[in-house]
Amino acid sequence: METTPFKESDPGLPVAGRAAELAKEYKALSTKWLRKRGAWQIVDRVAAIEDIGELADNIGYAPFATAEQKLKVLLEADRPARLEYALGLLREHLAEEEVNDTIRKDVEDGVAKQQKEFLLRRQLEAVRKELAELNGEAGLGGSEDADYRARVEAATLPEKVREAALKEVDKLERSSEQSPEGSWIRTWLDTVLELPWNERSEDAYDLAGARAVLDADHNGLADVKDRIVEYLAVRKRRADQGLGQIGGRRGGAVLALVGPPGVGKTSLGESVARAMGRSFVRVALGGVRDEAEIRGHRRTYVGSIPGRIVRAIKEAGTMNPVVLLDEIDKVGSDYRGDPAAALLEVLDPAQNHTFRDHYLEVELDLSDVVFLATANVMEAIPEPLLDRMDVVRLDGYTEDEKVAIARDHLLPRQLAKAGLAAEQLTVDEAALRRLAAEYTREAGVRNLERAIARILRKVAAQTELGERELPAAVGADDLRALLGRPHHVPEAAQEPTERRTAVPGVATGLAVTGAGGDVLYIEASLADAETGSTGLTLTGQLGDVMKESAHIALSYLRSRGAELELPVTGLRERGIHLHVPAGAVPKDGPSAGITMTTALASLLSGRKVRTDVAMTGEVSLTGRVLPIGGVKQKLLAADRAGVTTVIIPKRNEADLDDVPAEVLERLTVHAVADVREVLRLALEPAEVLVAAA
Repeated sequence: METTPFKESDPGLPVAGRAAELAKEYKALSTKWLRKRGAWQIVDRVAAIEDIGELADNIGYAPFATAEQKLKVLLEADRPARLEYALGLLREHLAEEEVNDTIRKDVEDGVAKQQKEFLLRRQLEAVRKELAELNGEAGLGGSEDADYRARVEAATLPEKVREAALKEVDKLERSSEQSPEGSWIRTWLDTVLELPWNERSEDAYDLAGARAVLDADHNGLADVKDRIVEYLAVRKRRADQGLGQIGGRRGGAVLALVGPPGVGKTSLGESVARAMGRSFVRVALGGVRDEAEIRGHRRTYVGSIPGRIVRAIKEAGTMNPVVLLDEIDKVGSDYRGDPAAALLEVLDPAQNHTFRDHYLEVELDLSDVVFLATANVMEAIPEPLLDRMDVVRLDGYTEDEKVAIARDHLLPRQLAKAGLAAEQLTVDEAALRRLAAEYTREAGVRNLERAIARILRKVAAQTELGERELPAAVGADDLRALLGRPHHVPEAAQEPTERRTAVPGVATGLAVTGAGGDVLYIEASLADAETGSTGLTLTGQLGDVMKESAHIALSYLRSRGAELELPVTGLRERGIHLHVPAGAVPKDGPSAGITMTTALASLLSGRKVRTDVAMTGEVSLTGRVLPIGGVKQKLLAADRAGVTTVIIPKRNEADLDDVPAEVLERLTVHAVADVREVLRLALEPAEVLVAAA
């Protein structure tokens, strides 16, 4: 132990005075130390010692001094120096004891506080218990933990859920107030108790009334309306016959509404819930990339919550709501898991009666829930997930359906938003038809509603400025003044020289995109023989499958050139360029095969493609026309574009049953099996060219 070094004397202080000061301080510190140890009988003896040498020798009795330090005191001959050294040892020991006393006091204060809090809580619990007994509420009073036990016992929970909840209450009662596990358990118990385990809505079995509700809310969409009515009919028959669940399952429906934007997929969910008399809740899945969003987080994570499915059931307040899984094709996956894979159990009617959320860790019966999933592109939905759903395609509206929707739904809604009454402004049917045909060419009705809103805003502004008086009417001839020139003029309505197919080598195809069906033009040109370029050049952001279709079309024409009377011998020295306009838009798929073949045949023969003809179909190397998908959407797109003749594969003839009758009346559809038939129907006769020349 380091001590203060010896000092022979202080020049400014006489020896006698210095010794007296040291003796006084030594006695004071010794008295303090002895009193802390309880040695009261020695205090007086030390105070009575006058000799400073004898006073310094008392350090030899101190237990904190080492043998070496005691020997050093005895060997020091100078008595003041000896006393000063002993005083230094005493000072250091007392300073060390003060630090230890401070630490000990802090620890004792903390323990005393915990003991005091424990005793007060026990007393509070006893007081609450006494008050509950006085008020006749025995068994319901007590601590917060006892309140949870009473709530669990009073709740109507399934047996397994009750057992799990009581186990958590036992853990809560054994845990201390400072334990973070207590707050986790309370949050879990609150979630379990708030779920509507035994709450169910009574289905409205008035099938005619349900169909009337669906028809009033949406025009068309017969397939999904029929599916809901069929579901209710089966439920009604089982209820009338007293039949219960099917193998523990209640037979809920899982429907996938697939179609372009704006056809009413999302709003259809609310109509279905209203028709069935059930609660409705929407779960937005667009951009969800974390599996825990569907199945919940484990309770060990800070801030863990149940998944979106459990939260939807809690929000609905019943165990049999209509849950709309919106934009299911926009679900992504990354390092946090695949939410689409987590939906497999949710949407599987054979499994969802025992769905387990990671947060709840108890079985939740979802078999009575009607799930409606919406998507724009069916190919973007994983195949295992798609296999668990009944797919209902919404391929867009015809022009007549758009006019009816605009008249019955869109116009009244926009009139209310614009602050106009129905008798103040009328938009006649001719104006609505022209809006749908020439201003907003789309599969749905969103742009049509925007166009109607723009008309009403302009009328409202003109009225406020005094430029127009109400009541007023808007006709087809007024649209140009209100909205400007039409954006979508049919190809057939243009001048013959302005049409795309006015020159050989251009053919009209039909395609399907995420926004519905659309018209696709394919252009072909021959390189000059003097340039020396050969081969096939493809542009327009084409995918691998579409590029292969172009090579197949060229190979077929080269092999059958003599039969088709096409000059293909000179292609060795001349290159062919095939372009699909809208080059910024990626395109892929085999359905443009016969369109590419027709464009190349038109280029080589010099015969133009008919303006009123559009086509779709895959071509094989032997010239067969193979089936494709999306026939209904493509025919609707052809009808919107003003095309009157459509060529489709022979094996797609059965798909015509899904096309509205009024569309088929306006179109002439040819189902072909061979490319030769396509060329015969699509190319203008050679004699027409001679006459024109």
